[in-house]
Amino acid sequence: MATAREEILNRLKNAIHPEPEMPDFDAPVYHAIERSLGQAFKENMEAVNGSVYLCKSEEELVEKLKTVLQNIPETEVVCAEDELQELLAKNGIQHQNFENRQQAIEAGITSCEFLVAHTGSVMVSSALLGGRQLSVYPPQHIVIARKDQLVDYLHTAYAKIREKYPDQLPSQITLVTGPSRTADIEKTLVMGAHGPRELHVFLY
Repeated sequence: MATAREEILNRLKNAIHPEPEMPDFDAPVYHAIERSLGQAFKENMEAVNGSVYLCKSEEELVEKLKTVLQNIPETEVVCAEDELQELLAKNGIQHQNFENRQQAIEAGITSCEFLVAHTGSVMVSSALLGGRQLSVYPPQHIVIARKDQLVDYLHTAYAKIREKYPDQLPSQITLVTGPSRTADIEKTLVMGAHGPRELHVFLY
């Protein structure tokens, strides 16, 4: 018959779990992206209430962009980037220069640094001509991006932006994942609380 001491020791022995297995540090951190990067970005961005337009040509891009802008006065559409201003002007899309704007801004049109497919995020920085303001201040943020700006994961985007600015990184690098939102007040979701209430990404 076991003594009380032996019973206690046996219970402790049985309670000891085997040592946990060491993690596999070589295993992928993220799940694999099984769709095209464009489709993955679209699905993940739209899952957080953003809008994504995959365009096969500049003509398709312009047609869809005009649809998004159709109810916005041209005096309230603002763009600061020369290349995008040229694209808009060439296709008859009226807009204001950010520095010379006279009216309130409803829609800000910018480019981006990169698009991250895994999280459906838009990477912007203060190095873009819209600066810190144009992707945050207007109620609607419209991003026009090229397919060569699509990357798979966050670490790829960070590596590429270091390559793009090897001497000095922009003072602000921001990841935008869907429209601005908060549920701080009575757990009611409010869109556009701290930034744009709508995010539209055109990819061509």
